[in-house]
Amino acid sequence: MGIGMKRLFSSLGAIGLSAALMVGCSSNESAGKDGGNTSKGAMEGYKAGDTFKAEEKFDLSILYMDQPTYPYKKDWLLWEKITETTNVTLKPTLVPLSDYPQKRSLLISSGDAPLVIPKTYPGEESAFVASGAILPVSDYIDKMPHFKEKVEKWNLEAEIDGLRQNDGKYYLLPGLHEEVWPDYTLLIRTDIFEKHNIEIPATWDELYTAMKKLKELYPDVTPFSDRFTFNSTLNIAATGFGTKAGWGFGNGLSYDESKDEFIYAATTNEYKEMLEYFHKLTEEGLLDKESFTQEDDQAIQKFVTGKSFIINGNSQTVNLHRTDMDKTLGKGKYSISKITVPGGPAGQLMGGSRLENGVMISAKAKESENFEAILQFIDWLYYSDEGQEFAKWGVEGTTFTKENGVRKLVEDVNYNGLNPEGTKDLRVDYGFSGGVFAYGGTTELLHSMMSEEEVKFQEDMAKTKTTIPQDPPIPYSVQDREKVSLLSTPLKDYTDQNTLKFIMGDRDLKEFDKFVEELKGQGLDQYLEIANKTYKEYKKNK
Repeated sequence: MGIGMKRLFSSLGAIGLSAALMVGCSSNESAGKDGGNTSKGAMEGYKAGDTFKAEEKFDLSILYMDQPTYPYKKDWLLWEKITETTNVTLKPTLVPLSDYPQKRSLLISSGDAPLVIPKTYPGEESAFVASGAILPVSDYIDKMPHFKEKVEKWNLEAEIDGLRQNDGKYYLLPGLHEEVWPDYTLLIRTDIFEKHNIEIPATWDELYTAMKKLKELYPDVTPFSDRFTFNSTLNIAATGFGTKAGWGFGNGLSYDESKDEFIYAATTNEYKEMLEYFHKLTEEGLLDKESFTQEDDQAIQKFVTGKSFIINGNSQTVNLHRTDMDKTLGKGKYSISKITVPGGPAGQLMGGSRLENGVMISAKAKESENFEAILQFIDWLYYSDEGQEFAKWGVEGTTFTKENGVRKLVEDVNYNGLNPEGTKDLRVDYGFSGGVFAYGGTTELLHSMMSEEEVKFQEDMAKTKTTIPQDPPIPYSVQDREKVSLLSTPLKDYTDQNTLKFIMGDRDLKEFDKFVEELKGQGLDQYLEIANKTYKEYKKNK
């Protein structure tokens, strides 16, 4: 999962989507209007386990998020093999990563969006439901046997229900994971911990004790200096404290099972306890106050030069830090690793969803003579074991080999350090594992592209953590969605401001109750009333 994706454009002129990049819908995409045939090219008897191949060739428009680290190439093997295997030629509309959410919105609103709209996170589709611009895909799941099979086999029904809108339908085909996939955690200088016989912390309290010791040993070092403006650490810590914060704060609503209602996370004793903990760290010089404002590069430089010993990150950042530290500290003169996320007062808990970013389909697709074939194509590429392996690993014999079920990159191909001697890159040179197609799948497939170190982290998290259930859905009406949007944004902004003040010591935690009253003065009670009314009605009519 990426490091952060949160997003307005004022005019069509500001978009600058050039004619060279924009690829219009083919004539095939509008031939099914007025109740005409929509099954042209579809496979008869298509079922789970089948390789999709259209009975007749056709073109299909798709929105493509162009990554600067592996920019689009029209001659990628990816495109060639998709056409060869499925008889479908994808026609991408290229949109830069930096502008993707904004330009996606403009294209949908203007009616110019391609038929397939990937890289959409759950919740982002809600803005397009009222206009009728995107397909209520839940009406057509019977035509998507691989998707249907995985939902049933992995018991994902409750999570899928969380996507349903006020009309009871869902409009997004999410990426499906077999199990929750943790990513971010704390990275520590294990060599420093081992040198001084400091135990690897399993709880936040143990981390505090470890940092106190480090501060005694290295008075000129602030043990913990963070990146991501501390939002990732707040996110992973909040779960163990029994609340939500940072990247995971979302709309601020948290389901209280004992009361069968939603509460606002930032008003709870659990949230206050978390603030008290991190305030203690800053007050005692264990957590760098610049963690909340510094650029990521500043935090990284402190870590890789030995000015801090702890930072937040994931498997990719571990590899990047090692490359830097080979230069700054010297190869073999340090060691770093990911630790399992520390537990908190609420226990050894793990948050997360088995749903990932997914695909919206333009409502115009149902007018296409190839409509059923389009559904089958998406089903195969995004949800079949075969399609998912193809999107991640590429072509057997060309980019990877497979023996006794074990996949291995061929000698001259590298991906994310799996084969560092490779002179070609799986993403840059071939187009695979690029994110627009490659997400979701079995745990085995997910682990197959990880280092041994990362697989161990995943397994340790699974063994030591209890996964908390997802909150039930709140499918707002169009009118109520507008109301809660107007209420939730200033509430979150005020919460973020005061979270920082409390942790930094700029506001006394004795004023926490006053802070809660201030939130009520900004419409918190009305916000909760709308949310709980919607939830109760949904539950009653379910």
